[in-house]
Amino acid sequence: MIYLDNSATTPLHPKVKEKIIESLEYYGNPSSMHASGRRVRAYVEQSRREVADFFNCSPEEIIFTAGASEANNTVLKSATTCCAFCNESRGHIITTNIEHPSVMNTLKCLQQQHVDVTYVKVNKKGVVDPADVEAAIRPDTVMISVMYVNNEIGTIQPVDEIAAVAAKHHIAIHTDAVQAIGKLPVNLQKLPVDFLSLSGHKIYAPKGVGVLFKRMSAKKICPLITGGHQEKSMRAGTENTIGIIAIGEAFRQLRAEMDEGNKRIKMLRDKLEDGIKSDLDGVIINGDTQRRACNISNMSFKGIEGESILLRLDMHGIAVSTGSACSTGSLEPSYVITALDVDPSVAHSSIRFSLGRETTEEEIGKTIEAVTETVNFLRRMSPLT
Repeated sequence: MIYLDNSATTPLHPKVKEKIIESLEYYGNPSSMHASGRRVRAYVEQSRREVADFFNCSPEEIIFTAGASEANNTVLKSATTCCAFCNESRGHIITTNIEHPSVMNTLKCLQQQHVDVTYVKVNKKGVVDPADVEAAIRPDTVMISVMYVNNEIGTIQPVDEIAAVAAKHHIAIHTDAVQAIGKLPVNLQKLPVDFLSLSGHKIYAPKGVGVLFKRMSAKKICPLITGGHQEKSMRAGTENTIGIIAIGEAFRQLRAEMDEGNKRIKMLRDKLEDGIKSDLDGVIINGDTQRRACNISNMSFKGIEGESILLRLDMHGIAVSTGSACSTGSLEPSYVITALDVDPSVAHSSIRFSLGRETTEEEIGKTIEAVTETVNFLRRMSPLT
């Protein structure tokens, strides 16, 4: 198997796997006061420090969750239902029209509860203009939520500029940074966001663990899950200690490997694009090719369906995606690609290649050959060509 779907999920880092096996012996409840519980609590807090060191923030600002979807829900639902935020109109939220489904569908839910949402359009390269965000601000705007890196096309949003706009108007700002972590340097001393969400399984940790960063100076938010006092009473339930220990190790490895690893991944991504475009006509690279994460390449192949390409590449033993894994099952074209104001046929023919730390140059060469064979075969079979 050649695995080129790392934006959907990543394999475990070998060091993370070792740490998980080691932590299977740590069975104490971290809330217990006896020695077994204190031992596990120490490991949990060590992981919290690892995450905080990566972001250059305080450990007190790190809340462990079950993933970014939970973190996104916590922030967005608090923005309009928590006593620290709500007002008579229940507030107004600004976002973009290419956010992850965990943001889009949460906001749709809030709209049914009479919350107003403005979806600012991105340009043809998939980047939102901070001026358009500022123009959407109203007196009752309580939050701006803009993803850092798009999960389908890899475009990097000007979150720092949008954060400055939010600060100017005294509005809370949240960023879904799932696809940015490990691909871009994120220093929370320099990036003035109030809230940031991420998932462990995108950075070579296991599924089922994530992080919500909440700046100490940010407005109070309400927990999505209420109950016990865990995570400073912000996320009730006995902690996923194995997952938390694992994500701490994943961040430790990122700090050591990220810079050199990303240079190699970018070189391989560029080789993939150059090879495919050299062998095939009618190939479009979606998004901003100058302002994107190093690991994602979203290509459209004129005249054929993206799903057909995916299935035939799977027969070659190559795993790719037609978009977000959270949207799998829909026959509609990607709303992210559609938002770029392209012809519908381009949206239907898109494939996302997302590389990772285990991707090799040999695999990229084989992928170029397989994509060329696949596209030529399907075009011969397609009535659209």
